[in-house]
Amino acid sequence: MKTKFSRSKKSAAMVGMIVAMSIFGSIGFVAAKTGLHAFELVFVRCVFASIFLGVFWLLTGKFASEKWNKHEVKQIIFCGLILVLNWVFLFKAFEMMPVTVAVSIYYLAPVIVLLLGSLFYKEKLTVVTVLTISVCFLGTMLVSGLGTNTPFGELLSSGLIWAFLAAVLYAFLTLLSKNIRQLSSYAVTVIQTTLGAILLLPFVNFEAFIGLETSNWIAVTLIGSLHTGVVYFLFFGSVRHLSAGLISALVFLDPIVAILLDTMITGFRPSFLQMLGIVLTFIGMAITLMLSQNKRSAKVDESAAS
Repeated sequence: MKTKFSRSKKSAAMVGMIVAMSIFGSIGFVAAKTGLHAFELVFVRCVFASIFLGVFWLLTGKFASEKWNKHEVKQIIFCGLILVLNWVFLFKAFEMMPVTVAVSIYYLAPVIVLLLGSLFYKEKLTVVTVLTISVCFLGTMLVSGLGTNTPFGELLSSGLIWAFLAAVLYAFLTLLSKNIRQLSSYAVTVIQTTLGAILLLPFVNFEAFIGLETSNWIAVTLIGSLHTGVVYFLFFGSVRHLSAGLISALVFLDPIVAILLDTMITGFRPSFLQMLGIVLTFIGMAITLMLSQNKRSAKVDESAAS
């Protein structure tokens, strides 16, 4: 009976994660319909996430059982700064380049995690890892337009830098968040998004909201409630019941959905070199995630043995 209950819980968690990643894959297109720029969009996300997850945090009683640690709160605040900048850079990239190109570069983050891990945590890079990183780098360069007649200066101003910076910050966020263990995921996100809303307040152009039409407001509401509140609720509710390997695989739904929608809705047609770049990047990322999963499994086995 217990096994049956555990299986149904895992199945529900998997469905929740699939829905969350599929919804998030459409964020670039909904963002384009809001009529807002990066700062205003991230502000909306922060406000909605703070309210949506804050209410859930209080209603479930999780707030009362939190274990507050001064050092951890400082770390959460620092990670919050990185998260907000990550969102700003990603939306900036969506403004300036096709969604397919932006997400292909953005999802280099797992590869960057490996590189940063080797630099800061002295983790050894194997030959396979170096080859994987090289494949991802080549793929990203092809996706961004290298090999075409586009001048290098134009490539840099196309949103490439913003997408790459978003990926780097996402990688830093992944590494720095590893040591946050006392507070719940809801508490962490509410602190970070509330901080984000406060920090962005001086930079937000509120006049941009005045001229919005009904269709724009619908898109803004979707970004805040569906793509932030609901997605984070489903993600946090699912992630604790799934294995790291399964999570890593399901995360790929996000860029896959984004690329499919980019092709069907906006009519984006990648060149042969860009298509080759997308394939190379995804192959490299898949191998990176498999290597990370194998490394985690090896550590678990060592711990069990000792």
